[in-house]
Amino acid sequence: MHTVPQLVLLFVVLTNFGVLGTTRLSTCIRALALQGWLLGLLPLMLASHLSVHVMLLATGTLIVKGIALPWFLHWAIREARVRREIEPLIGYVASLLLGALALGLAFAIATRLPLPHLEESLLVPVSLVTVMIGLIVLTTRRKALTQVVGYLMLENGIFLFGLTQAESVPFLLEVGVLLDVFVGVFIMGIVVFHINREFDSLDSANLAELQD
Repeated sequence: MHTVPQLVLLFVVLTNFGVLGTTRLSTCIRALALQGWLLGLLPLMLASHLSVHVMLLATGTLIVKGIALPWFLHWAIREARVRREIEPLIGYVASLLLGALALGLAFAIATRLPLPHLEESLLVPVSLVTVMIGLIVLTTRRKALTQVVGYLMLENGIFLFGLTQAESVPFLLEVGVLLDVFVGVFIMGIVVFHINREFDSLDSANLAELQD
């Protein structure tokens, strides 16, 4: 039934807006973890038939996006002793309005892309809006940890778009994407640690003052 993947994709969109509308970092991370679990289920639902490749992709996505990365972020907020995103560059109501605009734009763009017919028509617009909202979070929040969440949401959108070619994309390429996420978050974790150690703050504006 196509209604189940559509519901999963709808929940992906809701997790995006959940991140946009909350001040609490723990809520952002829980929404990201839920999004990771939803992304892990989608390959099983969208595949024309279950194969070893699809099962490994789903399992790896659940472990990396649904468990490992959220655990790392929860550990980071405990170490940094930070709980809330204070004074974002754009307010939360404005952020939600930008998210709604991104949603409409994503559907408008998706209808014009020269893509082959897909069994699940919501996949492309949901992937595009996830990328856009990830960029919004990445560019409008001050806390480095919230920006990491935005980066991961952006990558989740790319992953969703990649599912349109899941049958033909080599498994090693998908593993490479997951590895890129690990490397990116590891580097960001080091940056967060140094910001907090030097300035007792996670405002990313302090990056300009970090020195060797």
